[in-house]
Amino acid sequence: MLDNIRYEYYESVDSTNDRIKKRAHEGEQQGLVISAGMQTAGKGRIGRKWESPENDSIATSMLLLPDELSIEAVPTITVVAAMAVREAISQLYGIEGQIKWPNDIVFDGKKICGILTEMEMKDARPWFVVVGIGVNVHNRIFDEEIAYKATSVDLELEKNLSTAKTAHRLELTQKIWECFKKYYNIFITTQDMTGLKEEYERNLANIGKRVRIEARENSYEAIAKGIDSKGELIVEVQGKEKIIRTGEVSVRGIYGYT
Repeated sequence: MLDNIRYEYYESVDSTNDRIKKRAHEGEQQGLVISAGMQTAGKGRIGRKWESPENDSIATSMLLLPDELSIEAVPTITVVAAMAVREAISQLYGIEGQIKWPNDIVFDGKKICGILTEMEMKDARPWFVVVGIGVNVHNRIFDEEIAYKATSVDLELEKNLSTAKTAHRLELTQKIWECFKKYYNIFITTQDMTGLKEEYERNLANIGKRVRIEARENSYEAIAKGIDSKGELIVEVQGKEKIIRTGEVSVRGIYGYT
């Protein structure tokens, strides 16, 4: 179970995930969170770069030491983290994002968050897991290639509230990890999404929609039906159900990002 959370903050790091890995190798205990005002070598899923402009976004990572967790259950932690980000933004600011499977938080089809979970093994078992979260908070300008699908907390607050309220990075970082602790402790008791599946699906942007599954070998259209107990996406293809596993493919909307 995840009990105590301890916070460290740096103005600039190469990667908060890499900092956590180093501390894990030095014998650090579970629950350490490292955050930074800027990352110079942030990473996203599938080897992508994750931009962390100075003091505009959240870059934060946590160390987990899940002694009894199976290798197969580790990818589901990414799904759990997505729930925490969505819930934290909702609790603090009253704006309701959705989850684009498996772990993107979206508002009106635009992405506000990236999550990268990494694992190291020892004796054929998970040794430690690093959960890295990046959230666009004050960002207003995005690179041309992502501008059509990116947004930030401040931009969404301006759209959804009559007041000129802005978010606070420290406040949001702490709320994210508080929510993560709650969801992770539910997850770890069963090592699956049994206790979280209903809430996850309630906030799933893809559910009931036609999506495009983009795999290395081919792409095809399907209808998203929900998730299974492992957090994998259930889709319907030509009347038959198929399971889409995290990390294997990208899922896109037919007419947009979601």
